[in-house]
Amino acid sequence: MPRHIACLTFDADAMSGLISRGLTTPTPISRGEFSKVAVPRILKLLAKYDVKATFFIPGVVIETYPDLPKAIHEAGHEIGNHSYTHVPPADLSAEKEENDLLRASDMIAKITGKKPVGYRSPSFDLSPVTADLLIKHGFLYESSMMGHDHSPYRVRTGDKVQLEGPVIFGPESRLIEMPVSWNLDDFPHFEFLRTKAQLMPGLMAADGVLQNWVDDFKYMHDTEEWGVLTYTFHPYVIGRGHRMIFLEKLICELKKMNAVFLSMEEAANEFQQRPS
Repeated sequence: MPRHIACLTFDADAMSGLISRGLTTPTPISRGEFSKVAVPRILKLLAKYDVKATFFIPGVVIETYPDLPKAIHEAGHEIGNHSYTHVPPADLSAEKEENDLLRASDMIAKITGKKPVGYRSPSFDLSPVTADLLIKHGFLYESSMMGHDHSPYRVRTGDKVQLEGPVIFGPESRLIEMPVSWNLDDFPHFEFLRTKAQLMPGLMAADGVLQNWVDDFKYMHDTEEWGVLTYTFHPYVIGRGHRMIFLEKLICELKKMNAVFLSMEEAANEFQQRPS
């Protein structure tokens, strides 16, 4: 029978993503602080519809707000590794990236009783060694790349990317990619962000974004026997009033199409068990 999976994922960055961009004055810190308000709202809504989700939480956020990941775990949701600092791994040395990865995993294990099996890189930006590190440390999946919209696939290692010549692709690994898209991420649609180098206008009307997100699932529903569509949220973004209404509408519209809501670990395991 057809089976269409929706993964609701939340990058619980609080202020870490803003700090990693150099935004450390009181107002950006207060933007991240809204996570204390948003996470309980989100957990209440997910419980209302019996939806299990995945939260990717940086280590610094676990240390800053230890009660939030505990509440997320106690509600039955998966916690994935989102690095320690929220600095994109492409901006780190290999040694620093590995230390951040392991430090964050250890902190998650203290809350959940086991090491996380899933990883999402800050800013969807992997380094040349990220996949090798995830394989080395036994991760099941990662969720930062965009090579498909609704079909998981195996992560390659050792790609050779050159300016004057074709890309030479490396071999596939056992690591599963659970693909994402900026189009299915709440941040570029809804957040106004100004830095010295850029302006992100955001602040789009929610109904238009909702229609796009529902239609992406409808396309998978109408064209595939099996698939996984991953939505990415940030608590301090989606947790504002009208966006919580947006999130509830999204859940209801997906349920009308018989969406199966799974954590990313559950969806990755299901992909792994499918015939190749």
